[in-house]
Amino acid sequence: MKPSEVRTKSDDELRESLIGLRKEAFNLRFQRASGQLENTARTRGIRREIARVKTILTQRRAGKSMSPRTGGDPRPSTRGAAPAAAAASAAKRKTAPAKKAKTAKRKAKSA
Repeated sequence: MKPSEVRTKSDDELRESLIGLRKEAFNLRFQRASGQLENTARTRGIRREIARVKTILTQRRAGKSMSPRTGGDPRPSTRGAAPAAAAASAAKRKTAPAKKAKTAKRKAKSA
């Protein structure tokens, strides 16, 4: 099912299809475990369809109806924040120089 088709469905229809998709994923897992699964790609497709339906339900719940092609990302941007935080926490840590000092003492002791 295409994302445009999923977006045209109501929330109740999406919830019903989500239940059906989960049941199908369950059945596919059992088929794989018993060695009866012939189309292994179907498992991946079902997982993606579940994700697609859940994403649209979440967007509607949040009041956003953005599609990837309309531009904009519904999530806040965190780019650039992680390296700065990592640098700050690295600056606070004082264990690394202590380890080097211990290693130097061990080398001097053994030599």
